[in-house]
Amino acid sequence: MRALLFLLTILCLASCKNETQTVAEDTTPETSTAFESLADSTLIMPGEEHFKSIYQVTFGGDNAEAYWSFDDKKLIFQSNNTAWDVKCDQMFLMDLGEEFKDQRPPLVSTGKGRTTCSYFLPDNEHVIYASTHLEMEVCPDAPLRENGKYVWPIYDSYDIFVADLEGNITAQLTNEKGYDAEPTVSPQGDKIVFTSDRSGDLELYTMDLDGSNVKQITFELGYDGGAFFSPDGSQIIFRSSRPKTEEEIKEYKDLLANGLVQPTEMELYICNADGSDLRQLTNLGNANWSPFFFPDGKRVLFSSNFEAERGFPFNLYMINTDGTGLKRVTAGETFDAFPVFSNNGKYLAFSSNRNNGGGRDTNLFIAEWQD
Repeated sequence: MRALLFLLTILCLASCKNETQTVAEDTTPETSTAFESLADSTLIMPGEEHFKSIYQVTFGGDNAEAYWSFDDKKLIFQSNNTAWDVKCDQMFLMDLGEEFKDQRPPLVSTGKGRTTCSYFLPDNEHVIYASTHLEMEVCPDAPLRENGKYVWPIYDSYDIFVADLEGNITAQLTNEKGYDAEPTVSPQGDKIVFTSDRSGDLELYTMDLDGSNVKQITFELGYDGGAFFSPDGSQIIFRSSRPKTEEEIKEYKDLLANGLVQPTEMELYICNADGSDLRQLTNLGNANWSPFFFPDGKRVLFSSNFEAERGFPFNLYMINTDGTGLKRVTAGETFDAFPVFSNNGKYLAFSSNRNNGGGRDTNLFIAEWQD
């Protein structure tokens, strides 16, 4: 549940590497050639100086949360593209340098229930993702408003699973009553961080790759989610909406009791991987979310609408981990979010409403990054 499509659909999709121990293989010449053949300079907007080249991967539906394999050769992402014969978000696999205009990528999830937040395991042959399919095979309802306000469903039927790249589930990592989702893996290949409401609140937890050694690492009232490890695995960046006033606290608790959150006010927080040294990184107002560390571990890329007067647009921004150096990266008028660097730092996957003909489709893009 890491969020999408304007503030409306971001609340629907739900908002998920190692410089010292593993070095991602360089992109093969074949992949580079394929990237160059797909690149379209018209997709880069004036002022987007960090995009050297860019290509569009998907062409319909809502496509988001594309995460790289540890060797940077593949990505796993979620989509609800009805042309791919799915009713709601499911997980699909792609190679770097592919696009999907006239064909469907391989389906990795079961095709049942609703899924979210997939991530590769270090062997590059398995992924984790959250799914509701054990409780029901059909798509659960996705409420978007409560008392006229945008809300985001927290399905208590979500659990976290391991699957191979053929879509066979090989393990179930969580089996607690309630919401367990938003898992991502440390670049060190030893830990998973995820969000759960097993304590009665939406907090961050870590566990080993086999689901053992579960530890709660955040403890303050409010929604904590969309967490990612730093490249050396020592820190975690996440988004949080933490109510302060009595009115805000009551509203938060009432919504959570009904399986909902209202994450329209979110800031970014950083802590050590064990939850210690927690500090707030941003204080910008509005929704600041989908953060991801730069490969140097000293900067963070994230999506925000803090400059917007009416909730839009969402653009990508960068900021140093000490809170300095805030800079806008994209120049869209609608929606850019879910930025994720490849492990070698060459490429950036992100989702955007650009080039969608003025409709609501949110598509996946891959850009060559330049500092």
